[in-house]
Amino acid sequence: MNKTRFHDYGTQATLSGKKRMLVIKVISILFPFLIIGGVEAGLRLFDYGHSLQLFITSPQNHDYYQLNPAASLKYFSNADIATKGNSELFKKVKDPGTLRIFVLGESTTIGYPYFHNGSFHRWLQFRLMHTNPDQRLEIINLSLTGVNSYTVEGFAKELLPYQPDAVLIYTGHNEYYGCLGTGSTDKIAGSSFLVHLVLQLRELRITQLMANALQKVPPLKLSGKEGGGKTRMEMMVAEQQIPLGSAMYERGIAQFTANMDNTLRILNGANVPVFISNLVSTEKDLFPFISIAPDSTTYPNFGAVYRQGEQAIAKGDSAAAMRYFLDAENSYSAHAGCNYYLGVLALQKGDSSAAKTYFDKARDLDALRFRAPSKLNKVLLDLCSKYKNAHLVDANAAFEAASPGHIIGNNLILEHVHPNLNGYALLSDVFYNTMKKQGLFKAPNDSAMSFAQLLQAMPVTVIDSLAAAYKIAHLKGSWPFNTTNVHDTTLIASEEQQLAYEVAFRKTSWEAALQQLYHSYNQNGDFARAATIVAAWVQEHPTEAAYYEEAGNYNGKLNNTAEAIFYFKKAFAMSPTFDVARTLFVLYLKQDNAGKALPYLNYAIDHNERRLNLLPVKDCLLRILELQTVAAREPANIAVLNQIAGLYFRMGNKDGAELYVEKVLQASPGNRDALHIQSQLKKA
Repeated sequence: MNKTRFHDYGTQATLSGKKRMLVIKVISILFPFLIIGGVEAGLRLFDYGHSLQLFITSPQNHDYYQLNPAASLKYFSNADIATKGNSELFKKVKDPGTLRIFVLGESTTIGYPYFHNGSFHRWLQFRLMHTNPDQRLEIINLSLTGVNSYTVEGFAKELLPYQPDAVLIYTGHNEYYGCLGTGSTDKIAGSSFLVHLVLQLRELRITQLMANALQKVPPLKLSGKEGGGKTRMEMMVAEQQIPLGSAMYERGIAQFTANMDNTLRILNGANVPVFISNLVSTEKDLFPFISIAPDSTTYPNFGAVYRQGEQAIAKGDSAAAMRYFLDAENSYSAHAGCNYYLGVLALQKGDSSAAKTYFDKARDLDALRFRAPSKLNKVLLDLCSKYKNAHLVDANAAFEAASPGHIIGNNLILEHVHPNLNGYALLSDVFYNTMKKQGLFKAPNDSAMSFAQLLQAMPVTVIDSLAAAYKIAHLKGSWPFNTTNVHDTTLIASEEQQLAYEVAFRKTSWEAALQQLYHSYNQNGDFARAATIVAAWVQEHPTEAAYYEEAGNYNGKLNNTAEAIFYFKKAFAMSPTFDVARTLFVLYLKQDNAGKALPYLNYAIDHNERRLNLLPVKDCLLRILELQTVAAREPANIAVLNQIAGLYFRMGNKDGAELYVEKVLQASPGNRDALHIQSQLKKA
């Protein structure tokens, strides 16, 4: 028995020792993680680094969210070239009936080089506001310059808790050279899994600490000499030659396909409609940046024949040039420049179909991949057929239809991929019509704003258009364009040009420039241009009632009664006041719309802070409504029309009184009552 007991003690001691060793091993394994966790907690406690969540509470109004300015740091390895987006607000608590739309993408999507009201989402916002003036609308553009599908996918993952009614996407041109692109300087070698892992790790403050420390190591830090004078475009390109069909080319296609597939899967699973546009770029007005020359041993005749073709073009001998370039193409068909020349020559012959084929091929063969290859549009088409909530916005077809010979060029594109103002307006139109077709909003025939009306009314200021021209001139004088003779576009001969130049090169802000111009216009009595600036501010600050009220005032000065009513109604819906209610009452009476005037008169009576005697006015209005009912049944009743004219005159509504006097005098030119009211109106 004693031996058994001693044997049990020995077994228990052995087991106890094994448990202690297990605990020690577990602690040894967990200890580094505990240290890391402690450091991470400490860094967060002392607010080191950045929170990289998509949205933050707006510093301007704590009832609203806005895009986190630091959100891009998750995607850019180098904080010095990380871009920031818009600060467009949306309510933390979504109002019932609100149409909330998020926009995802890259530089085209944010509206480069115009930004602000030149961007397609602002054209869309302006049109939707006017088409459905009573609809609560929030369009929040989350796009960034220099990003690609990784950022679109990452932002899409964070959107769902914020109740999107739709997501609009335009992306693809930056797939190779945007941050994390396969050919960019800001890339992570390896699989997509590794990229996503690194993106998750960047949210940790300890990772940010390590990254900041590495940035300060001299051999790893970009010197001023290397980065100085270079555009972001140039600094982000690592691989200048990515041939069609190469391994790096195919990785870019695969990367885009996987990221966009994941984006659409996430949004489709939440039943969020997605409107994703295919891509447009210039074809006939941009010679390929880099053409891959063939091996002279394998293709000995190509170089000589190609040079003969160039010489023939220089001499103006199109027929000879066509023969030479066709010979070169038959020898070696993968030269971008050769296909471009063939496109130009085919277009000169009037064969736009052949020209388009050559231009498309030239773009796809261009080894400097600043323009998305046509294969990405095929990817988007396939993905939209895969997910029921994904709807293709066929911008490419719309741009081709609006271009001579269906070949996109500088009629709609500024340089290589960014639309001009007409192009951005057209892009908004394709999104608008696709969304309308899918029933995302209603467009009543009596209030829907047509595309022609949009082009006429959109408040794009001279600062927007001129600043964009200066930016593009500067861009075209830089790599990879290196265009000469662009200085004429930067001549400064007016205050507007000076302010636009300062905006373009960040010597002043867009807001400050518009403010200065606004005061100049007012001093000179140019209220029409001042009204355009105020309307531009409305688009920039759609949550602030004061801008709507000011826009209403200017349109009232200009006798644009319908537009004045539009803006005052928006202001009243956001912040109802006695003054705005009384103004709307007066404006509706000017339009002879007593029925719509009555609710605002009632509000003014109920909130009569001025202590005005408005009850007699209401009595007159109610009497007018009764008489208008009679006039609708008896349009030839002169006595009724005269009574309405008299009542309008008593209320001080000269426009309404004149309208009814004219009706009477047309039917009865010598009517005494009407002539008497007319004489009083002339004296008033």
